[in-house]
Amino acid sequence: MNGKVLIVDDDLEIRNLISIYLENEGLEITKASDALEALELLEAHNYDLIILDIMMPKMDGIEACLKIREARNMPIIMLSAKSEDIDKIKGLVSGADDYLSKPFNPLELIARVKSQLRRYKKYNIKTESNKSVIKIVDLTINTDTRQVWIKSSEVRLTPKEFDILELLARNKGIVLSVEKIYEAVWKENYFKSDNTVMVHITKIRFKIEDDPKNPIYIKTIWGVGYKI
Repeated sequence: MNGKVLIVDDDLEIRNLISIYLENEGLEITKASDALEALELLEAHNYDLIILDIMMPKMDGIEACLKIREARNMPIIMLSAKSEDIDKIKGLVSGADDYLSKPFNPLELIARVKSQLRRYKKYNIKTESNKSVIKIVDLTINTDTRQVWIKSSEVRLTPKEFDILELLARNKGIVLSVEKIYEAVWKENYFKSDNTVMVHITKIRFKIEDDPKNPIYIKTIWGVGYKI
């Protein structure tokens, strides 16, 4: 399997152990000894997945995960010596996609890494991905800086709102189902009873449309999905 993985852990032995196993699977590995180093690496390089320890000096994994999620959507697998449910919940709420307690079985970690990478590559739907600025009528989206403007006024979107808008804009004219949008943005399987996508699109419309009830950008195609 191809992919670039960033391992963030203050324990050298764990970093090296994980690295050996993942390199044997054909993955390209970068290692960081703390969260601050990891954030610097993320500014300079692109990664497909991050393995992030929770208990670290300088900045813990929870805070680091929140900062990463402000601008990036690659899968994050949390590692922690704590096994209590509340710690798992904190990790997942902060934006992690999966959680493993130490000590862990390296083969289980490999399986989870492969699973997350498969989902990420399958659902990360983008066209014209080389273009960092998308302009549609008075709507401008900069995918590098993750900024959005209507005419000359900047619009503040949450990370998930931005991801939905970018996904629709990159697939302009194509109707995307609620299921496809959810799985592309949240990187997990969609459940029919979930109205998360609808709620987020409603919020986006209030921010970018002159009249949210009669949108000119995000159109509802009844019974099918949404499109720009």
